[in-house]
Amino acid sequence: MSQAGLPPRRAAHHLLEQIIGEGRLMAELIGGGALDHLAPDDRARAQRLATDALRGLDRADRMLKPYFKKAAPSEYVMNALRLGVIEITGGEAAHGVVNAYVEIVGRNQRTASMKGMTNAILRRISEEGPAGWTKRAVPLMPGWLRKPLVAAWGRPAMDAMDAAHFAGAQLDLTCKGDPARVAEAVGGVVLPTGTVRVADAGQVSQMSGFAQGDWWVQDAAAAVPVMMLAPTTGMTVLDLCAAPGGKTMQLAAAGAKVTAVDISEGRIGRVSENLSRVKLTADVMLSDAFDVTGQYDAVLLDAPCSATGTIRRHPDLPYAKDGSEFADLIEQQERLIDHALTLLKPGGKLVYCTCSLLPDEGEVQIEEALERHAGLTVDLSATERAGIDPDWTTYEGGLRLRPDYWPELGGMDGFYIAVLTKP
Repeated sequence: MSQAGLPPRRAAHHLLEQIIGEGRLMAELIGGGALDHLAPDDRARAQRLATDALRGLDRADRMLKPYFKKAAPSEYVMNALRLGVIEITGGEAAHGVVNAYVEIVGRNQRTASMKGMTNAILRRISEEGPAGWTKRAVPLMPGWLRKPLVAAWGRPAMDAMDAAHFAGAQLDLTCKGDPARVAEAVGGVVLPTGTVRVADAGQVSQMSGFAQGDWWVQDAAAAVPVMMLAPTTGMTVLDLCAAPGGKTMQLAAAGAKVTAVDISEGRIGRVSENLSRVKLTADVMLSDAFDVTGQYDAVLLDAPCSATGTIRRHPDLPYAKDGSEFADLIEQQERLIDHALTLLKPGGKLVYCTCSLLPDEGEVQIEEALERHAGLTVDLSATERAGIDPDWTTYEGGLRLRPDYWPELGGMDGFYIAVLTKP
């Protein structure tokens, strides 16, 4: 990216400022138009650059630290330096990179005096080059989150998860029909669970089978909850918190009679759009989950959570959040479980899942639900139905998926899943 690439660099710097400094999520910023002023190619470049910087931020900071005689400069300057490190060590021509970030630092009156320092540091980084980057250790996620995860899973597992987060995620597709046929058409491979994984995928909407509705994008781990339920034709299923609709489409493709619910008008609109594209049908309802009534054969509750299992795809999460909202989420999950059970027929199934790595949002929730509700049981055969490694089953009978699983295949999102049977 030459000096002509200054607009996407400025936009990437703005994204880092908002994420790290203001606690805003990347999806929120982009959805709110933060990159709309750029041409399509520049929008993609800005988002990719910011994402790469967030994914490698810890390593970039360790690479920069020796060049600070005292304390690190302001966050504004640090973000410019971080982006410069990412570009230079990624093989971009140093001259253009250095000039661009010196300009960005200089255009802010509060940091203009740091132009010389920025120039000097990035030129020193260019001397280290890509070799200086690769010799550093794998980046670690921020301590506020890493500490409880080390306590939960142990340091070796956490080191492996950090490596998986740094590696990022490939594109996963759930297929309406034969996965082998889709894999051949898109140049992917079929994973053990039937998900098709595509490396170096281009624009999704231009891929073979997109317009025909042959598949939809869904991480392999996110597809497992419906596999564990194993829905049958005619089964009535309530999909609470349904957006963006991947599980709704899985249920509909299996022949279930699905009611998909979400509280967000925009998000439930996406469910309808996705169903239309893949030529599947479901009843779509804009509603608060707690206002839903009725009796169903099964309820799928993908509860609002910390989303800590999705850091492979969303490296902004550990920097936009600080854990302060987790207690409220955990309380909401408990209330949702209790409400979902009232919506089940006797003998009905509740699939509870969260894209979280925190046991408080998974294993502990189910353990406590079993204590609150007499006669409630865990369906221990559900894991077998999904074709998942039985070693991933947890003490209370749920299933724990982690980013470091399937390392030879590219990992998966972190998820917790349990199938409960109502007495």
